Amino acid sequence: MGSLSIWHWIIVIGVVLLLFGRGKISELMGDVAQGIKAFKKGMSEDEKTAEAKPAEPVKTIEPAATTKTESRPESVRS
Repeated sequence: MGSLSIWHWIIVIGVVLLLFGRGKISELMGDVAQGIKAFKKGMSEDEKTAEAKPAEPVKTIEPAATTKTESRPESVRS
């Protein structure tokens, strides 16, 4: 009872064909194919814009230069 036999699948496919008809199923598969093509086209356009976009330079903040008096402790200063 766990799996369906070949006769069960034939009956299910027959009922689906009767409900939707051959034309509806082929239209549905065509729509799915167009959706996949549109998705792939959109993904390739995103990659092209990412490659064309120049990378922003990385900005670093360097510490201010210290003088000798600043680096010595208070007790050593005269």
